[in-house]
This record gives sequence, structure tokens and C-alpha cells, in this order.
Amino acid sequence: MKSEDLRNYLGVLIAALLGAGLAVAGSQGGYRVGNWPIYALGILVAFVIQWLAFIPAYLMKTEKFFDLTGSLTYLTVMVLAVALAPERDLRSWIMLVLVSTWALRLGTFLFMRIKNAGEDRRFREIKQSFGRFLQTWTIQGLWVSFSLAAALVVVTSQERVPLDGFLVVGVLVWLFGFSIEVAADSQKSRFKADPENEGKFIHSGLWSWSRHPNYFGEIVLWVGVMIIALPVLQGWQWVSLISPVFITVLLTRISGVPLLEKRADEKWGGQEDYETYKANTSVLIPRPPKGA
Repeated sequence: MKSEDLRNYLGVLIAALLGAGLAVAGSQGGYRVGNWPIYALGILVAFVIQWLAFIPAYLMKTEKFFDLTGSLTYLTVMVLAVALAPERDLRSWIMLVLVSTWALRLGTFLFMRIKNAGEDRRFREIKQSFGRFLQTWTIQGLWVSFSLAAALVVVTSQERVPLDGFLVVGVLVWLFGFSIEVAADSQKSRFKADPENEGKFIHSGLWSWSRHPNYFGEIVLWVGVMIIALPVLQGWQWVSLISPVFITVLLTRISGVPLLEKRADEKWGGQEDYETYKANTSVLIPRPPKGA
């Protein structure tokens, strides 16, 4: 076995073990179906869906339904958890609506974007390797699990808290983040659809205040989910606070901002207008550009 293949399979194992650890921690004080904690079942389903989807994706060497599968996994896990939980309160129903709304909107948006583009360039080499492609799908299972960590606690925990300030503030924060993400994606889609903008970079609307406003909105909405979950958490369930932390690190240090910044530098680096935009515009948190 090649060393690269070994690293890929090791990555699959590590991701699965991290998911298992989260499942154990989040299941504390939660409802069960038979001997199975509902929380752990949700995490298991998140991984199994990725592994099943990987099979036809690898055989067809396609990544076109990768993002859509991820979004549908969020929806499936949340619906399953709510359906299996013997008790459902207002906090649970609101959490289901928030996560489902986000997942359906983003999944549809990403699927249509890839369909129109013809491919996701990130996968050109990855999908040719069985181990590397499997690792990518497995990591998506971990991504879904970590992202849903706090939301799943709300739905599956035996600890029930009536309407309170955390729920109200959390929903407002979620709405703020969701609105920014939707607006940013919409502005960029309209910009790219205009033939006159061919080969240009967007620096209008929210994109004049942040180089990645959609990622800012994504992070904020998951912070909202965390706030809603806070009164319910107990014991090892506090590990679920990894949700917004994981998303922030992933988007700002690993797969989001760094990749897009590198791609933008390769495409427009050295151009005076781009260098000025980059120097005067916040990377993530929207704020008025310098000198405005």
C-alpha cells in the first residue's frame, strides 16, 4: 500500500473516531430508542449516508451531488431525531425549522452552482483516487456531525427548558447570519450572471465591506444555534459547543477563505484595482472599507 493511500485511510479512521467520540459525549442525558441513544444514531446516519453516496460518486467519477448530499444529510438527521424523540418542545421544533431552512437553501444553491459550472474544480484530482475521495466524503460526515452537535442536543436531550431569552436571542442571531449569507450569495450570483462582469471580481454590495460576507453569515447563524442550545447543555454535552468553533476554523483556516484567497490572488494578483480592494476591505467581518 502506498504511503498516500495509508494516509487517506488513516484520515477516514480518525474522522470516524472523532465522530464516535462526539456521539458518546452528546448522548449523555439524551433519549434512547431501545439501547441506542438517538444522538448517536444521528451521528451514525450522517456518516452512513456519505459512505453510501460515495459508491456511485466514485464509480461515475463525479462530485456534482457532493454538496447536495451534505445538505440533505443535515435535513435527514434532524428529521430523524425529531421523529424518534419521545418528547418535543418549542425549542426542538424551532431548531428543526432553522436547520432545515438553511440546509435546503444552501444545498439547492450549491447544487445549481456546480450544475451551471459543470464541475467543482476542487475535486479534479481528488475524485480519481479511491482513498482520497473516500476520505473527503467521510470528512463531510464529520463536518455535518460537528455542525449539528448543539442542534442535536436540543432535540434529543431529556433536559427541557421553556421559552427564554436564549431562544429569542439565538433565533435573532440566526436570522441575522442567514440573511447576510443569502444576500451575499444572491449578489455574487447576479454579478457573475452579467456578461459584462466576465473575468472581473465582485466588490459591490456586501462584498464591498467584506471579501467573504457569505462565510461571515454562515458562522453567525451557527453561533445562533449554539445560543439556543446553551440552557439545555449538561455534563459532556458541553462538547457540542465545538459546532461554531469547528465551522469558524474550517472556513477561515482550512477549506474556505484560504482556498478562495489563493485562487483570487492567482487570477487578479498584481492588478491595481484588486490590490486596492484587498488592502482596504476586511477579510471576513463586514466593516466600511478603509478610506471610505
